[in-house]
Amino acid sequence: MSDVNKVVLAYSGGLDTSVIVRWLQDTYGCEVVTFTADIGQGEEVEPARAKAEALGIRQIYIDDLREEFVRDFVFPMFRANTVYEGEYLLGTSIARPLIAKRLIEIANETGADAISHGATGKGNDQVRFELGAYALKPGIRVIAPWREWDLTSRESLMAYCKTHDIPVDFANAKKKSPYSMDANLLHISYEGDLLEDPWAEPEEDMWRWSVSPEEAPDTASYIELDFEGGDIVGIDGEAMSPATVLETLNRVGGANGIGRDDIVENRYVGMKSRGCYETPGGTIMLKAHRAIESLTLDREVAHLKDELMPRYAKLVYNGYWWSPERKMLQAAIDASQVDVNGKVRLKLYKGNVVVAGRQSADSLFDEHIATFDEDGGAYDQADAEGFIKLNALRMRIAATKGRSLL
Repeated sequence: MSDVNKVVLAYSGGLDTSVIVRWLQDTYGCEVVTFTADIGQGEEVEPARAKAEALGIRQIYIDDLREEFVRDFVFPMFRANTVYEGEYLLGTSIARPLIAKRLIEIANETGADAISHGATGKGNDQVRFELGAYALKPGIRVIAPWREWDLTSRESLMAYCKTHDIPVDFANAKKKSPYSMDANLLHISYEGDLLEDPWAEPEEDMWRWSVSPEEAPDTASYIELDFEGGDIVGIDGEAMSPATVLETLNRVGGANGIGRDDIVENRYVGMKSRGCYETPGGTIMLKAHRAIESLTLDREVAHLKDELMPRYAKLVYNGYWWSPERKMLQAAIDASQVDVNGKVRLKLYKGNVVVAGRQSADSLFDEHIATFDEDGGAYDQADAEGFIKLNALRMRIAATKGRSLL
């Protein structure tokens, strides 16, 4: 007899997780609870209910988490201007802690003693799901089928379905994109197939959310973003919820060829991985946020944030969202955002995001001091001489002691 009585599975309704349902039932003799999250992947999630019912599932959770995802995960991450390895806006990474949180909540609600996911043993997602689960419920058991079974290809999964009478649309399964794809409100990612050759250029018909810059309109689009506490609260004067903000920016960004990226990144498990990403809304958000911070943040606060950001990004990428160090960094980042309020005007043109203007009642920019014209004595230029000499003192002393830098 298995010591697992009930398991909560992160269930997409696709081929992999449908096989996992039956495999869990057969291998562990346990009851399976399915959980399907709507985090803006752009596909209907309700059909997962019928698929789960056809597999004999009695407890089915289908949750709309779009607002929570953007409000409590995407926005806090963007307050830090988070970019992993200089390019990746962490679209997949930031969704995993929310899914892990909800898996644990459902396990608690249903009395399950295990959770399960469809992440492979080669990727980062297994780490992200499981670190989050253990942080939130230390005694939970995690079942990761890809680390246990001997099914290694789509063909073997479809054969398993036929053998075990799992209802799958085989015609559609065979027509499925050759790429491994993950989508949510922040991005869509592509891996596998020809992308496994870092020299190969992605096919144009791979991209789903954006036109190519060459096909983007010949006339620029202008948008104005309203910020409060470092978050976007409205577009073009219209107040919007967090999810609506990101949906709107994805739409206008994608129409202007914005947000495509092709990256070779360093996975936490040790290998390099090539992936392509579409993050139109996130690309716009990052540019706009840095623009409003340029007006409102103190210089040393801004520079300290930039020093902390790579560490914060690595924590999110590696799955440590639910860690004390991320919580500590978040407190510092959020404290910096109190005065990050105002408006940013952007020009979107053929893949480019250009800042066209920024304004804030909390601006630290003083035109009377910064002007090249007469400043009325606001800044005494003679003060600069002593400032420069004091800052040069250590180098002057070293030079008089014969320490040449040439």
